[in-house]
Order: sequence, then C-alpha cells, then structure tokens
Amino acid sequence: MWISWWLWPLVAICAGDRFRDEAERIMRGTPVIDGHNDLPWQLLTRFNNQLQVEAANLTSLTHTHTNIPKLKAGFVGGQFWSAYTPCDTQNKDAVKRTLEQIDVIHRMCQMYPETFVCVTNSTGIRQAFQEGKIASLVGVEGGHSIDSSLGVLRTLYHLGMRYMTLTHSCNTPWADNWLVDTGEDKGESQGLSPFGQRVVKEMNRLGVIIDLAHVSVSTMKDALSLSKAPVLFSHSSAYSLCQHRRNVPDDVLQLVNQTGSLVMVNFYNDYVSCKKEATLSQVADHLDHIKKVAGAGAVGFGGDFDGVSRLPLGLEDVSKYPDLVAELLRRQWTEAEVRGVLANNLLRVFEAVERVSDHTQTPEEEPISLDKLQDSCRTNYGYSEAPSFHHQPRVLLASLTTVLLGLCLL
Repeated sequence: MWISWWLWPLVAICAGDRFRDEAERIMRGTPVIDGHNDLPWQLLTRFNNQLQVEAANLTSLTHTHTNIPKLKAGFVGGQFWSAYTPCDTQNKDAVKRTLEQIDVIHRMCQMYPETFVCVTNSTGIRQAFQEGKIASLVGVEGGHSIDSSLGVLRTLYHLGMRYMTLTHSCNTPWADNWLVDTGEDKGESQGLSPFGQRVVKEMNRLGVIIDLAHVSVSTMKDALSLSKAPVLFSHSSAYSLCQHRRNVPDDVLQLVNQTGSLVMVNFYNDYVSCKKEATLSQVADHLDHIKKVAGAGAVGFGGDFDGVSRLPLGLEDVSKYPDLVAELLRRQWTEAEVRGVLANNLLRVFEAVERVSDHTQTPEEEPISLDKLQDSCRTNYGYSEAPSFHHQPRVLLASLTTVLLGLCLL
C-alpha cells in the first residue's frame, strides 16, 4: 500500500506535465489573442511615452506584467493594446491623450519590428501568426475619447482603432457606465441615447468592434440589440460567479449567445473572486460558466495585465497563459474549444464585423445636441449655423415665443 501512496504525487506531476505539454503544442499553432493589455498606460505613467529611455526597453522592462520575453513565454500572438485615457480628461484633453496613446502603440511596432507588427484586420492577424510576430491592434478604452464627435470616431478608425469601449467608469453624454448599476452614478441616457445609437451604427459601418466592458446593463442590452455585427466584452467576467457590476450577468450572456458575440475574461482578482485574492482555477471557473451559458464560441481571454493591481495566484503575468490552457484541458475542454478561446473566437467576431462594414454607405453625420455637451472648454463652431433647429433648443424656444407673441397681437 505504501508504494501506491508514494506513486500518487508522481502520477499527478506527470499528468500536470502532460496537460502543460499539450497546451504548448496547441499554442504553437494557435497562439493567444488577448483582448486587453494596458502596457501603453505603463509607458505613459512611468516614462512619459519615451521608448528610448534605457529603463523602458521592452526586452528587459521590469515591474510590469508585460515585456517581450514574457509575451513569448506566454505564446501571445495577438494583442489589443489599450489606448486609455482616464475619465478626468473628459471635456478636456481626452482626444489629445488618446492620440498620444495610439502613437506609442505604433512606435512599439516601429521600434521592435522583429516582435510586433501593427495590423488592422483579421487577415493581418493570421499573417502575423505565420511570421511568428505579435499582431498589435489598437483598442480605445472609453467613449469619452471621441469627445462626442463622429468625425473623431472616424479619424481614430483611420489611425488604426479597431475596437472602442463605449464608456470607461464614467458616463459619456450618450452612454451610461457600470457605476449607474451600483447607484454611484446617475443614469443619463438610460442605456444609449439617440446619439449613442448613431455612434454604434457608425462603428458598424466603419468596421470597429463595439466593446461593452465598463458599460451599464442597459447599455449592454441596447448595443446588443442595435448592432448588426457581434460585439465583445474585451475584459469582463461572469456576474454569477462574482457579483461585481463590471461583470456580465447571465441574461446578457444569453444575448451574447444569440448574437454570436464574445466575452474575454478579465483576470483582476476583484472581478474573479470579489476578494483581494484569487486563483487560476477560479478564472477557469469563469471560462467554464460563460461556456455553459453562452457557448464555447463566446469565450476569450482579456487579462487586463498592467491595468490592475491584483492578479490570481498562477496568473501573475502574461507568461502564464499556458498554465491556464493546461487547466482547461484538465477540465476536458476539447482541442477545438481551446483553440477557440485562444484566438479563433475573436477572429470569428472580427471577420463578422468586417463583413458588416460598408464604407460605400453614407456616414452618420448628425452631431450630438449642443445642450448635451459641457461647454466650459469648447467652442460652438458649426452649431450656430447648423441647418437643423433641434441642435439649438434655446434658440428654437425663443423663436417660438416671438411668433406666439406676434400672433397674440394680431
């Protein structure tokens, strides 16, 4: 009996090695496409986006979840880099800050061409896989980055933006964020406003993926109902397992299933366990749950590395993806399901978005109403001479009052 007892740990180790080896075999052919990484924010806050500073060298960068050796060890083959600017830039310098973050992503590709290649479509991702490089895409994190301008939205598309999160942790003048669901923010649009609906339609026309991480449940449902293409949650987890309002509730997961959309699971402890500590196994629980409710095609990885302060034991940085894949294999996920969560589910959504896009279609032009904007730091060019009176409600009211007084005097 003592011999069999002694053998059990060895059997467990061998089994663990088998799953890890299998994970690496699969990942060599289908590397990870991660939905959200905040390394560009680290480059701003630590180095003011000066990539040539010796300490900013991405081959030896320390005190971050992400650097080039860790990316390679983690079999990362595609990354949506977050072009993030905080909510306190709204109605101030949000557009400038966003442009600077897009610029630093492009310069990463320029400075490390042997590792990164900036791409803007699904074909580019597949080509990067073949070349053994990391396909680098721009995700703009927060609708405040467009300053309520369809023209800015289109310009960011031309600069490479391929998803935009409709809100960050603040309302825009046209969409409500997740803090509305906690009661910390007041609902202003009750989901998407009419202008917010035009933003979604224009994103569909352009071929920009709609990202619903950070938005309120009403905004989730409005966008899922309105969008002609699948949407994604670039870094959110399952609400049923952790009752945090940044996560996706089951009724929305059912809509994700119906629309062919995608939830890329966030690794932040607070969204995984609703505690300061979490484990790799608990992240796998979220993947299991979303797979169960929304289907195996609805699951991806959105680690939120370098954007969070606490990560699960076993997922401390981007090199740890193979261990998570090994856990899924241990839980009897099929190879096809694993390849889906790694990359194929995201590629399917991206390709569907590309099919829906139509640059021959007339762009959305109607601007947001002037009264929806905070005007302390902005000019009003265009509004005073705009052809539609509904952009100027005060002017319209004054005009009607004058007419009515004239009629009374007749």
